[in-house]
Amino acid sequence: VGTMAAMGPLPTMGTLPPLPTLGVPGVPELKPLTRHSCHAMLYAPNPGMLFGRIPLRYAVLMQMRFDGLLGFPGGFVDRRYWSLEDGLNRVLGLGLGCVRLTEADYLCSHLTEGPHRVVAHFYARQLTLEELHTIEISAVHSRDHGMEVMGMVRVPLYTQKDRMGGLPNFLANSFVGTAKFQLLFALKILNMVPEEKLAEAVAATQRPKKSAIDHSGGAA
Repeated sequence: VGTMAAMGPLPTMGTLPPLPTLGVPGVPELKPLTRHSCHAMLYAPNPGMLFGRIPLRYAVLMQMRFDGLLGFPGGFVDRRYWSLEDGLNRVLGLGLGCVRLTEADYLCSHLTEGPHRVVAHFYARQLTLEELHTIEISAVHSRDHGMEVMGMVRVPLYTQKDRMGGLPNFLANSFVGTAKFQLLFALKILNMVPEEKLAEAVAATQRPKKSAIDHSGGAA
């Protein structure tokens, strides 16, 4: 369950109200800790054509994580020591090494309720295709490569004639936290994929999968 913040600059962090007590002087009521995470979508217009006929539209970077889940570059930010953007740039430096984001790149925030409250802040920055390729190369030499990050991947933003190849199959993967929501939100709000195509891709992942064909029977 989550709620998305309105578009625009992040609100300033005000002073928290005093916590209620348990009736024992000097003993505060325990409250769930709220953590902040910041992640970024780096993308670039891509005029390429797959097989000479399928427009690629954009190159969008995501990561394969150590836990086998897909996510965006970034991580948790300790608000005691860092602003959101400074913290984001710090963790990006560990995983990518050569890009800095600002408040102008902010897209949205998403609050996850549960045992651990997490506010996931999401940013997006458009680069040139050459700049994006440079980041892909530098990521291989970053400190986290092969440890917390297994590699960079590009998101296919097209759907093939079978209505599953491309974006629908990609969305059927497992994503960490709010990463899938963030991807779909960015693709829609930045007009990177027509809204009806996004809806079709999401709907395709919700259809029952066809049973696998048993080839052991011996095809002619």
